[in-house]
Amino acid sequence: MEPRAEFVHWLFASGVLVLGLIMVAQAIAGQEVWRKRRWRVYLWPSIAFGLGILMWPVMTFYTNSAIHMVAHSTWAQSLMVMGAAELGLAKGRLTSRWWRLAAPIGLAVSGVAFLVHEQNPWFFARSAFLHHLMGWTLVASAIFPLGLVFRPRSSFFRYGFGVCVIALSIMLFCDRDVAAVFGHLSPLAGPPHR
Repeated sequence: MEPRAEFVHWLFASGVLVLGLIMVAQAIAGQEVWRKRRWRVYLWPSIAFGLGILMWPVMTFYTNSAIHMVAHSTWAQSLMVMGAAELGLAKGRLTSRWWRLAAPIGLAVSGVAFLVHEQNPWFFARSAFLHHLMGWTLVASAIFPLGLVFRPRSSFFRYGFGVCVIALSIMLFCDRDVAAVFGHLSPLAGPPHR
């Protein structure tokens, strides 16, 4: 028996929430304090890479259309490239600051994948609304890691990046297959889940 889609969304929401909390903790502590323990430098890149790996089975076993498979594989690749680039920078194997462009490009591509794969209008159902909202949130939040490329010590961009990731996790926790959004549910969406 295949679990409902919201359980998979909630599992990933938990991972994304941990990722966001670590990013905010890093911004609060500051780079100097955060780097005193070498293992902490690898935390968020490793979690992002791990979430990308875990997205592949979701793409394989929990999708019901080609557009969903393409979207899930895009998210998997984006997470893995972001995580791998940041791991390479943390390890010192990659030295150019331009590798940091993997994060804003990955967020923007992921946001576009959210927007493209949701074929229903905003108020069709809660899942359609949240997919549009998550897509635009990811596209807009790409400005924060882009700012870190040019101002890597900026607390504003670090906080903004972490807060946007936490907001994304909250949106994932709100996701339901068929549920009303603001009291509206399209008659074409089917019976709502409770």
